[in-house]
Amino acid sequence: MACLKNKNCIVIQRVYLFDPFELQKGWAIPTSFQQMECTFLDHLSTRIMGFYSFFLWLLLLFSVISSNVFTVYAFKGTYGVNYGRIADNLPSPSSVVTLLKAAKIKNTRIYDADHEVLKAFKGSGIGIIVGLGNQYLKEIAVGEDRAMNWIKENVQPFLPGTNIAGIAVGNEILGGDDHELWEVLLPAVKNVYDALRRLGLTKVVEVSSPHSEAVFTNSFPPSACVFREDVSIYMKPLLQFFSQTGSPFYINAYPFLAYKSDPEHIDINYALFKSNKGILDAKTNLHYDNMFEAQVDAAYAALEKAGFPKMEVIVSETGWASRGDDNEAGASLENARTYNRNLRKRLAKKKGTPYRPKFVAKAYIFALFNENLKPGPTSERNFGLFKPDGSISYDIGFTGLKESSGVSSFIHFKVIGAYGWLGSSCALLLTTCITLVLLISAS
Repeated sequence: MACLKNKNCIVIQRVYLFDPFELQKGWAIPTSFQQMECTFLDHLSTRIMGFYSFFLWLLLLFSVISSNVFTVYAFKGTYGVNYGRIADNLPSPSSVVTLLKAAKIKNTRIYDADHEVLKAFKGSGIGIIVGLGNQYLKEIAVGEDRAMNWIKENVQPFLPGTNIAGIAVGNEILGGDDHELWEVLLPAVKNVYDALRRLGLTKVVEVSSPHSEAVFTNSFPPSACVFREDVSIYMKPLLQFFSQTGSPFYINAYPFLAYKSDPEHIDINYALFKSNKGILDAKTNLHYDNMFEAQVDAAYAALEKAGFPKMEVIVSETGWASRGDDNEAGASLENARTYNRNLRKRLAKKKGTPYRPKFVAKAYIFALFNENLKPGPTSERNFGLFKPDGSISYDIGFTGLKESSGVSSFIHFKVIGAYGWLGSSCALLLTTCITLVLLISAS
């Protein structure tokens, strides 16, 4: 930078930050400042160069982030929602995206790979785990080419626009009634992973397989939990593979189902995160004041005994029914509101569990909507946080699809959805650039 004097002003010559935002050559200082020494300008030059160095660092950081735009983790933050669609009265997938953005929900799971849903989520930035249904496992287990065909049809065409962060291979296979599926689960998982590897997508799309509590012999107290002997034969090789690929252990944990099965011996307050005396695990001397954490730690105990103490547990399903049959204890609107409200508060703390304090608790809530076509007892059709018309089922802090939500909010969500994460990042970078230039000018 040169310090020049002329008849009318002092000029700083050729000051550039970088091409798109270069300062004009004639950045003039008024004549009234002509008497100021060049030492002042040298000081100013030092300040500018300091900001310039910081700016280069900022650009480098942005470059690193941009280079990893498509390298995502399957779970962002601590809260997600299962988007079940066994119903004939649900809002459109595009409305669901608006709803999730309004609720600031960044993670969702679907139980298939519906193309209309995947198209609607394009540019939303919301991480979505797709499901490879149980009915496909036997075919996928036959060979990698079958898995490759499925991925090329249902996953690859939607990347990177749609943030497909994971593939759940099957759902609640081990511990279920179909023992033939037990045998094909691991081969199917391996074939899906190998197909992703050949396509260069293993750092983008996680492979997992959610389990039910049926894989455990017992889960009380948490430290006593172990995998069933008949399940363990299939579970350990599966866990070994997931350990090598860095996938977590997904478990569907429902305090509601536990309470419904034994309301005489389980304190409803313990199941709902309400004030209660809790339980003490005598072996670990750990105290639990809610069943959710006890169920998560039971899974950690089982993993440790199986030889996988460092594997993370993520709850792939949990929730509470707002309605039920006469024999479904605890199924009520008030209990559903209490459980989901308190669970949301618990997850927002971003803390671990008593047995694994360094593993932040994460969970997908079941479910986004009530699903009127689901078979089974009444409770199965009444787990939704929202009603089919998009309004809230009960208030836990979310806003439904209503005009009262504010037109400006909907415009905001549509703009973010149109440009996605990268657009937001560019906007943030531009704002930072302007701020830095203003700071330099103010100096």
